[in-house]
Amino acid sequence: MPASPWNVATGGRSLIILLALLLVAGLSGCGSVHRRMTINSVPPGALVLIDGEEKGYTPAQVDFTYYGTREITLIKDGYETVTSMQRVKTPWYQIVPLDFFSDNLLPFKVTNRHNFTYPLKPQVIVGTQELIDRANELRRETREGQ
Repeated sequence: MPASPWNVATGGRSLIILLALLLVAGLSGCGSVHRRMTINSVPPGALVLIDGEEKGYTPAQVDFTYYGTREITLIKDGYETVTSMQRVKTPWYQIVPLDFFSDNLLPFKVTNRHNFTYPLKPQVIVGTQELIDRANELRRETREGQ
């Protein structure tokens, strides 16, 4: 009967020990995934809020842990505020159960980058007379609706 590689009497023990050592070395945190998103605006210099938290001014680089949809808001004087529900896509190697291996067992670091750019529109300033005309029109509409 030929010897099985798993037969303890024929060196299988060495193979099991080697595999266990490789597993322990892989779990030591050598490899991991570094997740970063960069938020840009045209023009730059807008205040960035992600899920309601200030993160700096564009271009802003933010590390994150979880994928999903984020509310990104950009605020800049003289421009309309932009709010976007931005989906941060999960790469294939971060889908369960592959994420265990990419987060723990890779012998190198993986950097997952997401770049989002938002154009800002100049803020339209409404003239005083136009504002008064709109107010009168709304007043007239509410009176007719009663």
